[in-house]
Amino acid sequence: MNTAILLIGGNLGNRPALLQQAVQLIEQQAGKVVKLSGLYETAPWGNVQQPDYLNQALQISTPLAPLPLLHTLLNIEREIGRIRQQKWGARVIDIDIIFYNDAVISLPELKIPHPRMQNRQFVLVPLNEILPDWVHPVFQQTVHALLAACDDELPVKKVGS
Repeated sequence: MNTAILLIGGNLGNRPALLQQAVQLIEQQAGKVVKLSGLYETAPWGNVQQPDYLNQALQISTPLAPLPLLHTLLNIEREIGRIRQQKWGARVIDIDIIFYNDAVISLPELKIPHPRMQNRQFVLVPLNEILPDWVHPVFQQTVHALLAACDDELPVKKVGS
């Protein structure tokens, strides 16, 4: 089995229900959810003229190799209703692979670790909750250290309990 670290998020519709649906579909189609962060409300990145996002980090145990995992996650996005129209645009769901074991992958359709994760608090804060000691395979720094060094000033706040 492989370990994949995912970030899910969305800013349209019933955000908590859509994230819960994504977690259920990931568990049914991609692998067992081992750890799950709380929900974090975050300001949008890039195109700021849109509603705030709700994000959550997941650690899963998966039998899938990286590309089949990516295709499974894209199918789950479509099943939930994601339509890709504009980069950094509003969406009902987004599922990103942040880490896959300690792999470094650079393909046109898939880059692991996620190439901008170290610059984004909305990724690092939920990851830090569940995996503060996970070591980035390129930078050789923990998630906690990457968060401490991150200069992203967009607000990230935990919601609910």
